[in-house]
Amino acid sequence: MQNASPVLRGGALALLAAALFGLSTPLVQRFGQGLGPFSTAALLYAGAALVALFQRRGAGVEAPLRRSDAPRLLAMVAAGAVIGPVALAWGLQRTSGASASLLLTLEAVFTAVLAWRWYGEVLDGRVKSAVALLLAGGALLVLDQGLTGQVQLLGLLAVAVATVAWGVDNTLSRGVAERDPGQVVVVKAALGASVTTALALVWGEPLPPLPAALALLAVGATGYGLSLRFYLLAQRSFGAARTGSVFAFAPFIGALGAFALGERAASGLLLAGGGLMVAGVLIHLAEDHGHDHDHEAMDHEHAHTHDDGHHLHSHNPMPAGPHSHPHHHGTLHHSHPHAPDVHHRHPH
Repeated sequence: MQNASPVLRGGALALLAAALFGLSTPLVQRFGQGLGPFSTAALLYAGAALVALFQRRGAGVEAPLRRSDAPRLLAMVAAGAVIGPVALAWGLQRTSGASASLLLTLEAVFTAVLAWRWYGEVLDGRVKSAVALLLAGGALLVLDQGLTGQVQLLGLLAVAVATVAWGVDNTLSRGVAERDPGQVVVVKAALGASVTTALALVWGEPLPPLPAALALLAVGATGYGLSLRFYLLAQRSFGAARTGSVFAFAPFIGALGAFALGERAASGLLLAGGGLMVAGVLIHLAEDHGHDHDHEAMDHEHAHTHDDGHHLHSHNPMPAGPHSHPHHHGTLHHSHPHAPDVHHRHPH
């Protein structure tokens, strides 16, 4: 995937992150029954932290976190590892897994708008069309749930709060997407698990039974730990808005997972909504954005190779494969297909 176009590489990674997270929602709803929301969130992020410990690649390959990243990481923990999972766990106790999965489509809206406002990412007609299709598909799926009488307002409102929190988290994470993703996940997940564990003890939540605890640890390892890693890697190639929009496919995957677990029967609205969401993802993956553009001089550090047309500095000897170190970019004018990654934040 290293030599694939940035759109295909970013899109594939975002889809993989969406699949893992989407399947986690009905599983959290099943294994978290009877557990407190803080305990559930603590177990999910403990699992994410455990799997991330085995994904560190070292400072020679990936750029390490810096002390200046601390405020951003703390904000990510508060929004994405405390408010988001606690609100979702609370909401899942009061609505169906399919309903909650489908409402998570809103996360893409908040992510795209915040990426546009905070990072100036370009939302052209193709991206807006893809977002509109994904949202229309999600609306049909929520309508389907409403017609079946499975929507509980308080539960869905809590899930909506989770989408706002994760939209903020997704946009903040763009600032550390060039850092070692294993280190980012470890720090975020460990802090999130610690905070929610402390809150569970203060709130007096009962200890979860061992089978449920192990199941939620496993769900957290894949649906939160691995998913976040792939999400960060997608942002490198794809930008925050596009990654968030493709990630909106997660609700449909979650709805299918809930269906597979026997929660509900398929319907025409479910199939129509899923079709619109598939179309939205395909529009993203078919994007071919390329034109003459200028790169201003800059200094930064991130994992890179020397075959991408942007890293023209030399080494003695020249390393093989991805590596990381502080490096300088001179001014450059060229043309090639690109997405709003760290090197392509120019206006249009």
